Amino acid sequence: MTSETEAPHVDPSSTREGYFETPSGRKDDRLRELELRYRGIIDQLPAVLYVDSAVDTDPMIDVSPSVIDLLGISREEFLSRPYAWAETIHPEDLDRVTAESQRSDRTGEPFRMEYRVVHPDGHTAWVREDAVLIADDGGRPLHWLGLMLDVTELIRTQAELHEARTKYGALVEQIPAIVYVDVADANMSTSYVSPQIEEILGYNQQEYIDDPQLWENILHPDDREEAMATYLRGRESGGPFVFEYRLLARDGRTVWFRDSAIVLTDALGRAEYIQGVMLDITDGKLAEERIAFLAYHDRLTGLPNRTMFDELLGLSLARAKRHQLGVVVVTVDLDDFKLVNDSLGHEAGDLLLVQFAQRLSEATRETDLVARPGGDEFLLLLADLDRSPAGPGGHESVSVAAESVALRIQEALRTPFTVADTELYITASLGISQFPEDALDSPTLLKNAETAMFRSKRSGPGGYVLHAKDDADSIVRLSMSTRLRRAVEQEQWMLHYQPLIDLATAEMIGVEALIRWPEPNGGLVPPGDFIPMAEEMGLIEAIGAWVIEEVCRQDRVWREQGLELDISFNLSPRQLWQDSIADRIVMPILGSGMDPTRVTVEITESTAMTNPDRTLGILHELHARGLKLAIDDFGTGYSSLARLRYMPVDILKIDRSFVRELDRDDQNASMVSAMVALASNLGMTPLAEGIETEAEWRALVERGCEHGQGFFFSRPVPADQIVAIHRRASLHVVEGGAAG
Repeated sequence: MTSETEAPHVDPSSTREGYFETPSGRKDDRLRELELRYRGIIDQLPAVLYVDSAVDTDPMIDVSPSVIDLLGISREEFLSRPYAWAETIHPEDLDRVTAESQRSDRTGEPFRMEYRVVHPDGHTAWVREDAVLIADDGGRPLHWLGLMLDVTELIRTQAELHEARTKYGALVEQIPAIVYVDVADANMSTSYVSPQIEEILGYNQQEYIDDPQLWENILHPDDREEAMATYLRGRESGGPFVFEYRLLARDGRTVWFRDSAIVLTDALGRAEYIQGVMLDITDGKLAEERIAFLAYHDRLTGLPNRTMFDELLGLSLARAKRHQLGVVVVTVDLDDFKLVNDSLGHEAGDLLLVQFAQRLSEATRETDLVARPGGDEFLLLLADLDRSPAGPGGHESVSVAAESVALRIQEALRTPFTVADTELYITASLGISQFPEDALDSPTLLKNAETAMFRSKRSGPGGYVLHAKDDADSIVRLSMSTRLRRAVEQEQWMLHYQPLIDLATAEMIGVEALIRWPEPNGGLVPPGDFIPMAEEMGLIEAIGAWVIEEVCRQDRVWREQGLELDISFNLSPRQLWQDSIADRIVMPILGSGMDPTRVTVEITESTAMTNPDRTLGILHELHARGLKLAIDDFGTGYSSLARLRYMPVDILKIDRSFVRELDRDDQNASMVSAMVALASNLGMTPLAEGIETEAEWRALVERGCEHGQGFFFSRPVPADQIVAIHRRASLHVVEGGAAG
């Protein structure tokens, strides 16, 4: 501290000497030694040390030379001008410094302050000054001893730290997650947890910190063992770790968390702290569960859908074959349901389906499966049935179970339904197929049940028919062949187009043309149901010619709309081996003005390997005419890689069976990586089929697959929707696509 009272000029050197004089005016050797030590210390200190008289009227006694670095004034000026010190103080700090200095002079209490000073060169520095009053043995004040430090960097660091704490503290305490810091000790104690814990779980910060066992205690019982093991394993490994688990909130709610943690180690590499973020993913998990439910259940009735039915039927048949049990499939179809929709409206029709589903569930055993594949059709699965006539061992025999369920359904339908304030009497036709009597596999069992159901409808509403081997197949085939010939004569076909996607950009690069056969009731017969019969009947050439003509016609329409797309279509084995197949394909294309290089002809892997020498010649001819070639369903046949390398194939289409759950199935992932590498090495473009989820899409991109198609991007759609789809920036949001 320095005096603020005007004082006469004093020679600094005489002042220093006077400070150490004895009463007799002589210095003894000890005092000289002390002075030298003092001088050495005061001159070398990186801080400014000063001595000021305790009497306001007396001048400054001494100051270290470093005052010029701190305040920008010389030592001589500091000692000779009492106000020199005060003149360097920043104007905004001067009043408070002056007030504190006066208070210390008045009370004798220590002076402690931080303030800014302005150098003559204009820059500002922060000073920390501490001064204490020194008294003699009698308590009489002698002088003030003070120390002035440059704390500019410290102040700046504190300000930055405060700003960081404010900024990141607000961030940590406002994000919708719980941030925590655990101590890596045996108790798993917590040193910090963010306040969001109270909002999310109902526990406040302090009680969570005070109880090291709280996290473990509120873990969901089904997750506790795995979550604890993962936490301890992650702490031990020292690396980042992520895990998911459920916690039970104070109010009983179950909250899902994704916990992302890192381990902080000490200088010896030992775990010291675990810092983590617990993100509340409950909504996402519920959405996943809902999506998973919808993937296996009918949206309207909540019953299992065709996917679940097929899977459980497959499991039931496998179990039945191992243990010599019986299985029954029942197809149930409402009679005259269209009349309900037409007269009362589709909303009433939906209400009827919901009530009908409930009646079916009530009429069957708890162990039976009731499913709705769609429309007004339902499926029943009766599994684990005893095949002996009497049905010992507690199992119901196959034949008894089959007919008893039909009778119970008929009985359940005797009570009228009430829909839209209208009382309705509804009947249903049932078709029954049994394993192993009627079929040994799922598709045949289902087909036989459907055939029996149609026979039941023809014989009159409300009945049931057990499949009969003698006449069922011939009746179905006769009906199908008749309708198929009529469809060929009248060209009752239509093409749907599924977009082909550049997986890196999600942009549409082309389409695959897929033939559809419209049914009178508004449905579509899938190609797998009629193409084999068309080949047997010699009708496939006519169908194939129509497809090529329609592709050319549609391409011309799109070009007039300013859209040019690559178009691919499939050739069956019989089509591929037609005489002059290259001319049959290329001539219509050239005649329509279409560029053959934008056309891809697809053949299956099994077709390519059937009579490979003949196939190779045909493929080379097609390729020479400008067409691109694709191997479809690759991986499902038995390709000879030695032959494949010589085939002029441009595109290798990876079958859906390998793409399914690619992101979770390590074996599929390895197979896809190998196929992508194979295609690249052979100069082919890999194209993945059946992409149904965003995770599958991203996994394919990571493995270098260039192109793809599937429900995630778009289902096959009529031609008039393709232009609109192409104009969209990203196909993965196309309405009607699969989950994603």
